[in-house]
Amino acid sequence: MTLSTHKIPYLESQTMKRSKSVKGKKGQSAKSDAEPKVPERASSVNDVDAQPEDTQSLKPGLYVIATPIGNMEDITYRAVRYLKSVDALATEDTRVTAKLLARFDIAKPSPTFSCFEHNEARALSHIRSLVEGGKAVGLVSDAGLPGISDPGFKIISTMLDEGIYVEVIPGANAATLGLVASGLGMASFTFLGFPSRKSGKRKSALEAEKENSHTIVLYESPHRIGALLQDALDTLGDRRAVVALELTKKFERFRRGTLSELAQAFAEEKPKGEITVIIEGMVRAPRVKENKYQKESIND
Repeated sequence: MTLSTHKIPYLESQTMKRSKSVKGKKGQSAKSDAEPKVPERASSVNDVDAQPEDTQSLKPGLYVIATPIGNMEDITYRAVRYLKSVDALATEDTRVTAKLLARFDIAKPSPTFSCFEHNEARALSHIRSLVEGGKAVGLVSDAGLPGISDPGFKIISTMLDEGIYVEVIPGANAATLGLVASGLGMASFTFLGFPSRKSGKRKSALEAEKENSHTIVLYESPHRIGALLQDALDTLGDRRAVVALELTKKFERFRRGTLSELAQAFAEEKPKGEITVIIEGMVRAPRVKENKYQKESIND
């Protein structure tokens, strides 16, 4: 990745003024009582040394903002600042977003409108109109990043295709959190999102990953977790796996074991909330090089 080398303009008042030292009675140098002035915040949003600001002026475009996946403390300073700064807000569920805005004392942008799976085309048209009118439009889902197993993909891809400015404000993500907490291979992984509700299609998706060494990460609902684990066992064989429940919430927990053990456990158990499943990739036995001398008889 190539980093940008452009210079960031600073305000003159950002330069820290050092307090002058004065001579003590015995000729020793003593600092004055005045505290050094803290530099004012940088004017650029991309300045990593800048302190968080309450609001900022955003140029027209789409701002994809990650929200917490459970624990409200996982929201970032940057997300709060952008939510306070956008002119309009498209949200998966306006009721869920209203609670988030209230929690952080953020005034609801006007307009704030819904953007979910079944009205995404209409929401796209509204967003396009707002951006063309010079507005900065935020896009949020109920939890996590829009577009990742949530509404938003069509809007983001269309905006980019049309040359509209798109900026992503990152945050919490259940897939990567579950992967790291699983203790399974993290060097590479395949994210399958929510698999099909139909067993045959689920098995086909898993079959495509059977020979891969990448760790598999999926999302699943509590009503189908038992069926998914059984399909994974039937398709992939008895591998290590982890079921992550209530991530970042008060009752967060992880069930670890083999697919056979977990399938049996969740055949009866009906947990709450969305679930992240992490399955070990194919483990290949190390290849043993043949020693040609082992073929020769000791009597030869």
